[in-house]
Amino acid sequence: MAQPGFKLSLKGRALRLLSQREHSRAELVRKLSPHEEVPGELAQALDDLQAKGFIDETRVLESVLNHRAPKLGNGRIKQELQAKGLAPAAVAQAMLDLKDSEFSRAQGVWQKKFGAPAADANERAKHYRFLLTRGFSAEVVRKVVQQSGAPEEDFDC
Repeated sequence: MAQPGFKLSLKGRALRLLSQREHSRAELVRKLSPHEEVPGELAQALDDLQAKGFIDETRVLESVLNHRAPKLGNGRIKQELQAKGLAPAAVAQAMLDLKDSEFSRAQGVWQKKFGAPAADANERAKHYRFLLTRGFSAEVVRKVVQQSGAPEEDFDC
């Protein structure tokens, strides 16, 4: 707890944020810019932290992939990576790496949530919506729900 009258430096604030989880440089700029009093002070602090290895875009990417990929589809993961301000090339490469595992991840999420085939069209629609909101592609969702024992007729997503 800070003492009265004590003001945390930008570098201190950045280190506090980085101690909680990995942050990209763009996230730190967004969070810390309201606290910058002297123009260029924030950039200098972040340059120093990046030079010392405290800020690493690769670690941010790996952290998101390790924590979110088991639960989310490629669409949502891509959205989260882009929101963190990561390089488009790194995001594209991560999406290529995840493409082959999307079906098995969707199956795992479906199994954990439902575990049994849908009894009727309404329940089947619920399964579709659940997986789609998790960011899985429509094709993958269709395959997972159909493979779970649902009849292939009468439902389009």
